[in-house]
Amino acid sequence: LRAAGVPMAVSTDHNPGTSPALSLLLMANMACTLFRLTVPEALAGITQHAARALGLQDSHGLLASHRPANFVLWPFVESAELAYWLGQKPVCTIVRQGRVVQGSVQTCPPGEPDGA
Repeated sequence: LRAAGVPMAVSTDHNPGTSPALSLLLMANMACTLFRLTVPEALAGITQHAARALGLQDSHGLLASHRPANFVLWPFVESAELAYWLGQKPVCTIVRQGRVVQGSVQTCPPGEPDGA
């Protein structure tokens, strides 16, 4: 698929019959380890390409002006951690329609990405 330039969506497809999985991070891990997607490909798969698969590419899947700000902030230092940890349910911040609905957002002064 990659060689043909086909966008690959990654999702849980949660259903009790054939895919009783709830963890999107586990699906990202499986996409990377079983199907050799890179972390950026898996991240695009759970955002941009998933929105496209659902026919929502004009309104979802990317952070951009005039789109709902729906996203999750995970406490990872490196993007590779998105697909590294198994079975972990990291504390996260969830933002829907631009409003924090779970967790909190800590802002860092310019030049200090870790808040130190």
